[in-house]
Amino acid sequence: MLALGIMTAVAGLATTIAQAPAPAAKAPAAKPKPWVMPRTPDGRPDLQGTWSNGTITPLERPDGASLALSKDEVARLEKGFEDRSKRLDEPSDPNRPAPPKGGDGSTGAAGNVGGYNNFWLDPGDRVAIVNGEWRSSLIVDPPDGKVPALTPEARQRSAARLAAMRGRGQFDHPEFRPLGERCIMSFGSNAGPPMLPNYFYNNNYQIVQTRDYVMILVEMVHDVRVIRVGGERLPKHLRPWMGDSIGRWEGDTLVVETTNFHPLQTFRGASDNLKVTERFTRADADSILYKFTIDDPTTFVRPWSGEVPFKRTEELIYEYACHEGNYALSNILSGERAKERGQATKK
Repeated sequence: MLALGIMTAVAGLATTIAQAPAPAAKAPAAKPKPWVMPRTPDGRPDLQGTWSNGTITPLERPDGASLALSKDEVARLEKGFEDRSKRLDEPSDPNRPAPPKGGDGSTGAAGNVGGYNNFWLDPGDRVAIVNGEWRSSLIVDPPDGKVPALTPEARQRSAARLAAMRGRGQFDHPEFRPLGERCIMSFGSNAGPPMLPNYFYNNNYQIVQTRDYVMILVEMVHDVRVIRVGGERLPKHLRPWMGDSIGRWEGDTLVVETTNFHPLQTFRGASDNLKVTERFTRADADSILYKFTIDDPTTFVRPWSGEVPFKRTEELIYEYACHEGNYALSNILSGERAKERGQATKK
């Protein structure tokens, strides 16, 4: 009887299962909506927001490297940067000896005496990605990823500048100090053009756009570029900081041509004939593809170009007021004068 009861129960269960409605088929997963280019009220691509070009990809390509990196190469480079940062972030030994007089000669501010430690630096920690490709250099042309050679004329100009400075040093006068140190212009070519990573910190930019102007606020030294969309170029004798930039739209790309650079803003020894052409294109929701071309036939044997991804960031840009209460410049100059007096008494 027990066996018969079990068999009856099993048969009833099977009948119930057979009669149960089949589970509803799962609806196919909704495809993500394709990205739509945001536009300003006048129909132009919206470039506005805060962006960063920080990266560990160098401007020039290492010898023998290909432009595109493999996944393993990228992992090695980014892991190496991460390991180095962890090592430099370790607490300092409070019992370490003082550095030698004048520094130890290593890389860093004043030979690692009085410079920033790693805590303050933020150069970027990822390899640059352009068109889905990991890049070994920002320069894409020439094909070897190197800055072209200088012309004979450029070498002569450089020699003449060195000769003019003979007997004078950067510690002799406030205006001989670097522009970045004096908070006149960004370090390196961060403000541009071309707008390149400084591999140090403050690689953020805020773009504000109207129909007639594009403003780029540069975090480093708080530089502000104002690009006119259309209009006439300034006369050749008017040479503002960051040059005279005029933009135009070619489809969905903002093209900016800049000439008339300030004579003290010499990009890699360029001449008065320097022209920089930039192209800003929204690549997706979180990036702008920035392309630049350097054209100065009196300085470089050929034009050269690069590509830099600008990534969206939610970080805020704070005022860069590096000289508030900064007595370094007067101390640098007075220290050099004291050094000269001491040398004179020994003669």
